[in-house]
Amino acid sequence: MSEHRPIRVMHVIARLNVGGPALQVLLLADRMRPPDFTTTVVSGRVGPHEGDMSYLADVYNITPIYISELGRELSPLRDLITLFKLWRLMRRLRPDVVHTHTAKAGFVGRTAAWLARAPVRVHTFHGHVFHGYFGPHKTAFFLWLERLTARLTDRLVAVSPSLREELSSLYQVAPADKIVIAPEGPDLSRYLATPRHLGEFRRRFNLPADAPLVGIVGRLVPIKNHSLFLQAAQRVRQTLPDAHFVIVGDGELRETLVAQAQSLSLAEAVTFTGFLRDLCPVYSDLDLLVISSDNEGTPVSIIEALAAGVPAVATAVGGVPDLLDGGRLGTLVPPGDAEALAQAILAALADRSTESDERRQRVAEQFGIDRLVSDLSTLYRELLAGKRSIRR
Repeated sequence: MSEHRPIRVMHVIARLNVGGPALQVLLLADRMRPPDFTTTVVSGRVGPHEGDMSYLADVYNITPIYISELGRELSPLRDLITLFKLWRLMRRLRPDVVHTHTAKAGFVGRTAAWLARAPVRVHTFHGHVFHGYFGPHKTAFFLWLERLTARLTDRLVAVSPSLREELSSLYQVAPADKIVIAPEGPDLSRYLATPRHLGEFRRRFNLPADAPLVGIVGRLVPIKNHSLFLQAAQRVRQTLPDAHFVIVGDGELRETLVAQAQSLSLAEAVTFTGFLRDLCPVYSDLDLLVISSDNEGTPVSIIEALAAGVPAVATAVGGVPDLLDGGRLGTLVPPGDAEALAQAILAALADRSTESDERRQRVAEQFGIDRLVSDLSTLYRELLAGKRSIRR
């Protein structure tokens, strides 16, 4: 590789649906441009009932290459077609670095990169699917695939120290020295500049102007356990009857959750907003953000909320304890415990000192796209330099 040409990077992701991985890939493609890099984004199509984040590609002037067979579910025929199309694309574009994201894209993308002899192969674990997603047999199969494709990978990236520990020690995907830590890096500039309590979001959805407002932001899918959030909301209302709750996002469980809210006599106290592109007005008006998930990597919604000055209460799962610094940046509760979650919500609403400019600054320093670009730039260059020295 010439020292003077840009490093060619190809990101492969299953789909550009609403969530941290898609946002991360598009931000990296936007920031890693010539003269140092050229970046290609390869993605499958967003499925039904999923929020589509591909509009950000237009915002950032990125033109993804779509492979229709590259989707979420495993399918032997479709996966073979995907593998062939990715191999052919890599042979044509000759990327120096193939960086894969999400489980399915990680399997086929790294295999194609190995077959195409891409010099460097990297995979980011934004979380994992080894707990809370599938039954035991399918989970065991995914784990076997991860261990296999880890052998084809130069470096694995974990978004938190606890995720690295799980991958290396608990699930034995790869040795710890093969896994580097690079926390998520959203663009926080707009959230850091967002004033508190503007009222725009409340007015748009006819929410009570003075009621304590508690929100959850994310896909309406089983792993996020919105049902637990609603159970806690019912308990909170028994003590704080004017509290209001918003569920921001969309997904396969929306109808089920609407029915649950009605069954818990919360129909007037819970607002479902659907998918929203601009979350700054949401965070401006929220008094508290809640994460009720059974499993997480590093939830971008918490990072964004803290940057906007919103305190957080979250289940202590996955990378969340690392993100909240063991409880110093927010309140941690056991997963699956509606009473503990409700009591933590009540305590956080009563303690307005949790809205801290110091917390906003800490999040800005630890998480952010500029830091992530620097981390990955260094990683790519080191791995490529190592490959060149071996070839000599």
